[in-house]
Amino acid sequence: MPEKQENDAKRLYREVREEVMYEISGSNELNDRELLQIIDRCLEHKTHSRLLDLKTRMDLRNELYNSFKKLDILQELLDDRSVTEIMINGPEDIFVERNNRMQRWNGSFESEDKLEDIIQQIVSRINRRVNTASPIVDARLEDGSRVHIVLPPAALNGPTVTIRKFPEPIGMEQMIRSGTITGEAAEWLSRLVRCGYNIVISGGTSSGKSTFLNALTVFVPEDERVITIEDSAELQIRHIPNLVRLETRDAGSDGQGAITMAMLIKASLRMRPDRIIVGEVRGSEALDMLTACNTGHDGSLSTGHANSTKDMLTRLESMVLMAVELPLPAIRSQIAAGIDIMVHLMRTPDHKRRVMEISEIEGIDTEHGGEIRLHPIFVYDADEDRLVRKDTLIHREKLRMRGAAGIEGL
Repeated sequence: MPEKQENDAKRLYREVREEVMYEISGSNELNDRELLQIIDRCLEHKTHSRLLDLKTRMDLRNELYNSFKKLDILQELLDDRSVTEIMINGPEDIFVERNNRMQRWNGSFESEDKLEDIIQQIVSRINRRVNTASPIVDARLEDGSRVHIVLPPAALNGPTVTIRKFPEPIGMEQMIRSGTITGEAAEWLSRLVRCGYNIVISGGTSSGKSTFLNALTVFVPEDERVITIEDSAELQIRHIPNLVRLETRDAGSDGQGAITMAMLIKASLRMRPDRIIVGEVRGSEALDMLTACNTGHDGSLSTGHANSTKDMLTRLESMVLMAVELPLPAIRSQIAAGIDIMVHLMRTPDHKRRVMEISEIEGIDTEHGGEIRLHPIFVYDADEDRLVRKDTLIHREKLRMRGAAGIEGL
């Protein structure tokens, strides 16, 4: 669009929007039909003497509706199924991820104030706050998309928003088709989930940890009581009737009222759970998660940021030390006793998400400094470009207790 036409369109949008705002001021909550009627009336008034084609008029009508009822210019991106991530670095710099490729988007907010209005609209829907005194918050949209917000003075570019979209849960079948995991490894994991093995999923940023965790939850038996604990509720578990979803909360402006991950894990232990699913462990709550795994809550699942399975074990040791001063051998003993299986994912240079390793925690290696010994069962082979089976499961107690058929295949 030529610059003059673009400026004219923006000016017309502002004029019509101001008139709509004047019309609805003082009104009670409008339904969609009433708002569209007001928009149509104001559009007609402002454009009766201008030549405006039908497509331009309808685009303007939708844009105005989105600015009042939805998320303004972001709604176009949220409705676009090919967009998986939206990155806003201030009102004029917006980037999107499509088909695992990042690109700049040509849209922008009309002002920083408008962007801040949208941010407050997002956080208010889930009763959270974000302001200059508390400039960082995690939130979610109605469709489950994850939102991370950083405001000035912490964000130097202006209000910064990152939206990770979760339009539809990706199942294990889709992951097999896309090459993330092999059918054999998926079947192997599904049987371990059903039999109550405690599994930790590790990986870097945007490696697909949460998506993989959500896919694994499908294998949890539907007659169990499951409690999920997350910073922002993202897991989409639909087949469990007895499901309790818990979510953390940041402290208010007075520094009070925070609900931490550790508090929720402790609370969940009093709710008679069969399984506890922790969205991600980042700090001292790792001790509470291990306590749950070691006190009869088999089948617990969690994720964590790490560059490898060994790195995840080291990070767990550090996170437990954030909570309590314990000798390192005691911490390693807790980890080895509480966690059964480690799954590591990576986003490869070709922008594909892949399971790189599935290992069993074998125990403590007393001959080599008391380190936790990993027993690799599936390992990614770059030459074959897939997970390759390396060995069989050592610890089969839970399989035997739960009567799993075909134990020899595991």
